[in-house]
Amino acid sequence: MKRSANNSFIKIIASLLICILIMSSVVSCGNKSSGSSSGSVKILFIMTDFDTFRQKISDAVIASGKSQGADVTLVESGYSVETQVDLVSNAKSQGYDAIILRLADADTALQMNTAANGIPIIYLNSEPSEEYLDSNQNIFVGSEEKVAGQYQAEYVMNKLNKKSMNIIIFEGEQGHSGTIGRTKGVRNSLQSNGVDANIVFMDYANWSAEGVQEKFDVFMKTGQSVDAIFCNNDNMALGAIESMKKYGLDYTSIPVCGVDAIEDGCASIKAGEMAFTVLQDAEGQASKAVEAAIVLSGGGTISDIEGASEDGKYIWVPFLPVDASNVDQYL
Repeated sequence: MKRSANNSFIKIIASLLICILIMSSVVSCGNKSSGSSSGSVKILFIMTDFDTFRQKISDAVIASGKSQGADVTLVESGYSVETQVDLVSNAKSQGYDAIILRLADADTALQMNTAANGIPIIYLNSEPSEEYLDSNQNIFVGSEEKVAGQYQAEYVMNKLNKKSMNIIIFEGEQGHSGTIGRTKGVRNSLQSNGVDANIVFMDYANWSAEGVQEKFDVFMKTGQSVDAIFCNNDNMALGAIESMKKYGLDYTSIPVCGVDAIEDGCASIKAGEMAFTVLQDAEGQASKAVEAAIVLSGGGTISDIEGASEDGKYIWVPFLPVDASNVDQYL
Protein backbone atom coordinates (compact mmCIF):
# COMPACT_ATOMS: atom_id res chain seq x y z
CA MET A 1 0.00 0.00 0.00
CA LYS A 2 2.83 2.38 0.85
CA ARG A 3 4.53 1.66 -2.48
CA SER A 4 1.24 2.31 -4.33
CA ALA A 5 0.74 5.62 -2.48
CA ASN A 6 4.30 6.67 -3.25
CA ASN A 7 3.83 5.84 -6.92
CA SER A 8 0.62 7.87 -7.04
CA PHE A 9 2.36 10.82 -5.40
CA ILE A 10 5.24 10.63 -7.89
CA LYS A 11 2.77 10.53 -10.80
CA ILE A 12 0.98 13.62 -9.48
CA ILE A 13 4.26 15.56 -9.17
CA ALA A 14 5.35 14.47 -12.64
CA SER A 15 2.01 15.54 -14.11
CA LEU A 16 2.29 18.95 -12.48
CA LEU A 17 5.79 19.43 -13.86
CA ILE A 18 4.64 18.52 -17.36
CA CYS A 19 1.76 20.99 -17.12
CA ILE A 20 4.15 23.74 -16.05
CA LEU A 21 6.45 23.00 -18.98
CA ILE A 22 3.51 23.00 -21.42
CA MET A 23 2.18 26.30 -20.09
CA SER A 24 5.65 27.85 -20.39
CA SER A 25 5.88 26.68 -23.98
CA VAL A 26 2.44 28.09 -24.82
CA VAL A 27 3.30 31.47 -23.35
CA SER A 28 6.59 31.53 -25.25
CA CYS A 29 5.10 30.43 -28.55
CA GLY A 30 2.17 32.78 -28.19
CA ASN A 31 4.45 35.84 -28.26
CA LYS A 32 4.34 37.05 -31.86
CA SER A 33 6.67 39.97 -31.25
CA SER A 34 9.82 40.41 -33.30
CA GLY A 35 11.96 41.38 -30.33
CA SER A 36 11.83 41.90 -26.59
CA SER A 37 13.76 42.91 -23.50
CA SER A 38 13.00 42.00 -19.91
CA GLY A 39 12.30 44.19 -16.87
CA SER A 40 9.66 45.26 -14.35
CA VAL A 41 7.78 47.91 -16.41
CA LYS A 42 6.00 46.33 -19.38
CA ILE A 43 6.06 48.39 -22.59
CA LEU A 44 4.28 47.48 -25.81
CA PHE A 45 6.22 48.84 -28.78
CA ILE A 46 4.21 48.94 -32.02
CA MET A 47 6.13 49.58 -35.25
CA THR A 48 4.56 49.72 -38.71
CA ASP A 49 7.45 48.25 -40.72
CA PHE A 50 11.22 48.41 -41.04
CA ASP A 51 13.28 50.49 -43.45
CA THR A 52 16.89 51.32 -42.62
CA PHE A 53 16.12 54.02 -40.06
CA ARG A 54 13.06 52.34 -38.53
CA GLN A 55 15.06 49.15 -38.02
CA LYS A 56 17.77 51.21 -36.33
CA ILE A 57 15.35 52.95 -33.99
CA SER A 58 13.55 49.66 -33.22
CA ASP A 59 16.80 47.97 -32.26
CA ALA A 60 17.64 50.99 -30.11
CA VAL A 61 14.29 50.85 -28.26
CA ILE A 62 14.88 47.18 -27.41
CA ALA A 63 18.43 47.95 -26.24
CA SER A 64 17.22 50.94 -24.21
CA GLY A 65 14.59 48.78 -22.55
CA LYS A 66 17.27 46.35 -21.40
CA SER A 67 19.59 49.10 -20.16
CA GLN A 68 16.78 50.93 -18.33
CA GLY A 69 15.23 47.82 -16.78
CA ALA A 70 12.00 47.71 -18.78
CA ASP A 71 10.29 44.78 -20.48
CA VAL A 72 9.78 45.90 -24.11
CA THR A 73 7.79 43.77 -26.56
CA LEU A 74 8.04 44.80 -30.22
CA VAL A 75 5.13 44.03 -32.56
CA GLU A 76 4.99 44.85 -36.28
CA SER A 77 1.54 46.13 -37.18
CA GLY A 78 1.93 47.06 -40.83
CA TYR A 79 -0.09 50.08 -41.96
CA SER A 80 -3.42 48.75 -40.75
CA VAL A 81 -5.13 51.25 -38.43
CA GLU A 82 -7.51 48.49 -37.33
CA THR A 83 -4.59 46.31 -36.26
CA GLN A 84 -3.07 49.17 -34.30
CA VAL A 85 -6.37 49.93 -32.57
CA ASP A 86 -6.72 46.26 -31.57
CA LEU A 87 -3.18 46.14 -30.20
CA VAL A 88 -3.62 49.37 -28.25
CA SER A 89 -7.07 48.51 -26.87
CA ASN A 90 -5.86 45.09 -25.64
CA ALA A 91 -2.64 46.38 -24.08
CA LYS A 92 -4.07 47.09 -20.65
CA SER A 93 -5.71 43.68 -20.25
CA GLN A 94 -2.41 42.09 -21.28
CA GLY A 95 -0.62 43.81 -18.43
CA TYR A 96 1.26 46.52 -20.32
CA ASP A 97 2.06 49.73 -18.44
CA ALA A 98 2.84 51.98 -21.43
CA ILE A 99 2.83 51.98 -25.24
CA ILE A 100 5.45 53.26 -27.68
CA LEU A 101 3.77 53.67 -31.06
CA ARG A 102 4.65 54.60 -34.63
CA LEU A 103 1.32 55.58 -36.09
CA ALA A 104 0.19 53.99 -39.33
CA ASP A 105 -1.79 57.19 -39.90
CA ALA A 106 -0.89 60.32 -37.95
CA ASP A 107 -4.53 61.45 -38.03
CA THR A 108 -5.62 58.50 -35.87
CA ALA A 109 -3.86 59.61 -32.68
CA LEU A 110 -7.10 60.60 -30.93
CA GLN A 111 -8.51 57.16 -31.73
CA MET A 112 -5.40 55.55 -30.21
CA ASN A 113 -5.56 57.76 -27.11
CA THR A 114 -9.13 56.60 -26.48
CA ALA A 115 -8.34 52.93 -27.19
CA ALA A 116 -5.44 52.96 -24.72
CA ASN A 117 -7.88 53.20 -21.80
CA GLY A 118 -5.60 55.29 -19.60
CA ILE A 119 -2.26 53.74 -20.56
CA PRO A 120 0.24 56.44 -21.60
CA ILE A 121 1.28 56.49 -25.25
CA ILE A 122 4.67 57.70 -26.43
CA TYR A 123 4.44 58.47 -30.14
CA LEU A 124 7.67 57.91 -32.05
CA ASN A 125 8.83 58.52 -35.65
CA SER A 126 5.45 59.85 -36.80
CA GLU A 127 4.32 63.06 -35.12
CA PRO A 128 0.59 63.57 -34.57
CA SER A 129 -1.01 66.99 -34.47
CA GLU A 130 -0.46 68.84 -31.18
CA GLU A 131 -4.21 68.85 -30.52
CA TYR A 132 -4.04 65.06 -30.06
CA LEU A 133 -1.26 65.20 -27.48
CA ASP A 134 -1.97 65.34 -23.75
CA SER A 135 0.52 66.64 -21.19
CA ASN A 136 2.36 63.80 -19.44
CA GLN A 137 0.00 61.21 -20.88
CA ASN A 138 0.09 60.99 -24.69
CA ILE A 139 3.32 62.59 -25.89
CA PHE A 140 5.70 62.71 -28.85
CA VAL A 141 9.43 61.98 -28.81
CA GLY A 142 11.44 63.06 -31.83
CA SER A 143 13.35 65.84 -33.54
CA GLU A 144 11.96 69.11 -34.90
CA GLU A 145 11.60 68.22 -38.56
CA LYS A 146 11.85 71.75 -39.94
CA VAL A 147 15.35 72.01 -38.48
CA ALA A 148 16.59 69.19 -40.74
CA GLY A 149 15.36 71.08 -43.81
CA GLN A 150 16.86 74.29 -42.45
CA TYR A 151 20.28 72.61 -42.09
CA GLN A 152 20.06 71.28 -45.65
CA ALA A 153 19.22 74.72 -47.03
CA GLU A 154 22.00 76.42 -45.06
CA TYR A 155 24.56 73.93 -46.38
CA VAL A 156 23.50 74.48 -49.99
CA MET A 157 23.44 78.27 -49.63
CA ASN A 158 26.96 78.26 -48.20
CA LYS A 159 28.26 75.88 -50.85
CA LEU A 160 26.72 77.47 -53.95
CA ASN A 161 26.50 81.10 -52.84
CA LYS A 162 23.71 81.76 -55.34
CA LYS A 163 20.68 84.01 -54.98
CA SER A 164 18.82 82.09 -57.67
CA MET A 165 18.83 78.32 -58.18
CA ASN A 166 16.88 75.42 -59.64
CA ILE A 167 16.14 72.77 -57.04
CA ILE A 168 14.60 69.31 -56.81
CA ILE A 169 12.85 68.09 -53.66
CA PHE A 170 12.23 64.37 -53.23
CA GLU A 171 9.68 63.89 -50.46
CA GLY A 172 9.06 60.88 -48.25
CA GLU A 173 5.68 59.51 -47.23
CA GLN A 174 2.71 61.73 -48.07
CA GLY A 175 1.25 63.29 -44.91
CA HIS A 176 4.14 62.16 -42.69
CA SER A 177 5.40 64.78 -40.23
CA GLY A 178 8.97 64.32 -41.48
CA THR A 179 7.94 64.91 -45.08
CA ILE A 180 5.97 68.03 -44.23
CA GLY A 181 8.47 69.53 -41.78
CA ARG A 182 11.66 68.85 -43.71
CA THR A 183 10.27 70.16 -46.99
CA LYS A 184 8.88 73.24 -45.28
CA GLY A 185 12.23 73.81 -43.57
CA VAL A 186 14.06 73.82 -46.91
CA ARG A 187 11.61 76.14 -48.64
CA ASN A 188 11.22 78.59 -45.76
CA SER A 189 14.97 78.81 -45.11
CA LEU A 190 15.77 79.55 -48.76
CA GLN A 191 13.01 82.12 -48.95
CA SER A 192 13.92 83.87 -45.68
CA ASN A 193 17.51 84.20 -46.88
CA GLY A 194 16.47 85.87 -50.12
CA VAL A 195 17.15 82.91 -52.40
CA ASP A 196 14.93 82.64 -55.45
CA ALA A 197 14.45 78.86 -55.46
CA ASN A 198 12.77 77.56 -58.60
CA ILE A 199 11.46 74.07 -57.86
CA VAL A 200 11.93 72.28 -61.17
CA PHE A 201 10.68 68.94 -59.78
CA MET A 202 9.06 67.80 -56.53
CA ASP A 203 7.35 64.49 -55.86
CA TYR A 204 6.88 61.77 -53.24
CA ALA A 205 9.35 58.90 -53.39
CA ASN A 206 8.22 57.20 -50.14
CA TRP A 207 11.64 57.21 -48.45
CA SER A 208 13.13 54.77 -51.01
CA ALA A 209 16.07 54.90 -53.41
CA GLU A 210 14.02 53.03 -56.02
CA GLY A 211 11.25 55.59 -55.76
CA VAL A 212 13.68 58.41 -56.48
CA GLN A 213 15.21 56.60 -59.44
CA GLU A 214 11.77 56.23 -61.02
CA LYS A 215 11.00 59.92 -60.42
CA PHE A 216 14.42 60.99 -61.70
CA ASP A 217 13.70 59.34 -65.02
CA VAL A 218 10.61 61.51 -65.26
CA PHE A 219 12.56 64.66 -64.35
CA MET A 220 15.19 64.04 -67.01
CA LYS A 221 12.49 64.04 -69.69
CA THR A 222 11.67 67.67 -68.81
CA GLY A 223 15.05 68.86 -70.10
CA GLN A 224 15.53 71.23 -67.15
CA SER A 225 18.76 71.86 -65.27
CA VAL A 226 19.21 71.55 -61.51
CA ASP A 227 21.58 73.20 -59.02
CA ALA A 228 20.79 71.23 -55.83
CA ILE A 229 18.77 68.19 -54.77
CA PHE A 230 17.04 68.00 -51.39
CA CYS A 231 15.84 64.62 -50.14
CA ASN A 232 13.77 63.95 -47.02
CA ASN A 233 16.00 61.01 -46.10
CA ASP A 234 19.31 59.33 -46.97
CA ASN A 235 17.84 56.39 -48.89
CA MET A 236 16.32 58.80 -51.38
CA ALA A 237 19.55 60.82 -51.55
CA LEU A 238 21.46 57.64 -52.39
CA GLY A 239 18.91 56.93 -55.13
CA ALA A 240 19.49 60.43 -56.50
CA ILE A 241 23.25 59.81 -56.62
CA GLU A 242 22.71 56.60 -58.59
CA SER A 243 20.46 58.42 -61.05
CA MET A 244 23.00 61.20 -61.49
CA LYS A 245 25.63 58.59 -62.31
CA LYS A 246 23.24 57.04 -64.82
CA TYR A 247 22.65 60.34 -66.60
CA GLY A 248 26.18 61.72 -66.24
CA LEU A 249 25.28 64.59 -63.89
CA ASP A 250 28.07 65.95 -61.71
CA TYR A 251 27.18 65.32 -58.07
CA THR A 252 30.34 67.13 -56.94
CA SER A 253 28.94 70.42 -58.22
CA ILE A 254 25.23 69.63 -57.71
CA PRO A 255 24.94 68.94 -53.96
CA VAL A 256 22.64 66.12 -52.88
CA CYS A 257 21.36 66.36 -49.31
CA GLY A 258 19.71 63.70 -47.16
CA VAL A 259 18.52 63.16 -43.60
CA ASP A 260 19.23 60.43 -41.00
CA ALA A 261 23.01 59.93 -41.32
CA ILE A 262 22.56 56.19 -41.87
CA GLU A 263 25.74 54.19 -42.42
CA ASP A 264 25.39 54.08 -46.22
CA GLY A 265 24.68 57.80 -46.35
CA CYS A 266 27.77 58.63 -44.32
CA ALA A 267 29.87 56.28 -46.45
CA SER A 268 28.62 58.10 -49.55
CA ILE A 269 29.69 61.45 -48.08
CA LYS A 270 33.07 59.96 -47.20
CA ALA A 271 33.39 58.79 -50.83
CA GLY A 272 32.68 62.31 -52.12
CA GLU A 273 29.21 61.53 -53.51
CA MET A 274 26.41 62.72 -51.23
CA ALA A 275 27.25 66.20 -50.00
CA PHE A 276 25.35 66.47 -46.74
CA THR A 277 23.03 64.74 -44.31
CA VAL A 278 21.47 65.44 -40.94
CA LEU A 279 21.86 63.02 -38.06
CA GLN A 280 18.52 61.90 -36.71
CA ASP A 281 19.61 60.39 -33.42
CA ALA A 282 17.87 57.00 -33.32
CA GLU A 283 19.56 55.99 -30.07
CA GLY A 284 18.69 59.31 -28.45
CA GLN A 285 15.04 59.14 -29.51
CA ALA A 286 14.75 55.50 -28.40
CA SER A 287 16.33 56.18 -25.02
CA LYS A 288 14.03 59.14 -24.34
CA ALA A 289 10.95 57.19 -25.45
CA VAL A 290 11.70 54.34 -23.05
CA GLU A 291 12.57 56.75 -20.24
CA ALA A 292 9.28 58.59 -20.77
CA ALA A 293 7.32 55.31 -20.85
CA ILE A 294 8.80 54.27 -17.52
CA VAL A 295 8.16 57.64 -15.88
CA LEU A 296 4.62 58.08 -17.21
CA SER A 297 3.62 54.49 -16.39
CA GLY A 298 4.34 55.32 -12.75
CA GLY A 299 2.21 58.46 -12.83
CA GLY A 300 5.18 60.83 -13.06
CA THR A 301 5.90 63.71 -15.42
CA ILE A 302 8.50 64.19 -18.14
CA SER A 303 9.65 67.54 -16.73
CA ASP A 304 12.99 66.17 -15.54
CA ILE A 305 13.81 64.46 -18.85
CA GLU A 306 16.29 66.43 -20.96
CA GLY A 307 14.60 67.97 -23.99
CA ALA A 308 11.09 67.96 -22.50
CA SER A 309 8.86 70.87 -23.49
CA GLU A 310 7.28 73.02 -20.80
CA ASP A 311 3.79 71.89 -21.75
CA GLY A 312 4.69 68.23 -21.16
CA LYS A 313 3.72 67.14 -24.67
CA TYR A 314 7.12 66.75 -26.36
CA ILE A 315 10.63 65.50 -25.80
CA TRP A 316 12.94 66.95 -28.44
CA VAL A 317 16.16 65.23 -29.52
CA PRO A 318 18.39 67.60 -31.54
CA PHE A 319 19.29 67.07 -35.20
CA LEU A 320 23.00 67.40 -36.03
CA PRO A 321 24.49 68.49 -39.41
CA VAL A 322 26.92 66.06 -41.08
CA ASP A 323 29.25 66.73 -44.02
CA ALA A 324 32.75 65.75 -45.11
CA SER A 325 34.29 67.73 -42.24
CA ASN A 326 32.74 65.58 -39.48
CA VAL A 327 31.36 62.45 -41.15
CA ASP A 328 34.08 60.23 -39.62
CA GLN A 329 32.38 60.68 -36.25
CA TYR A 330 29.30 58.88 -37.52
CA LEU A 331 30.82 56.06 -39.56
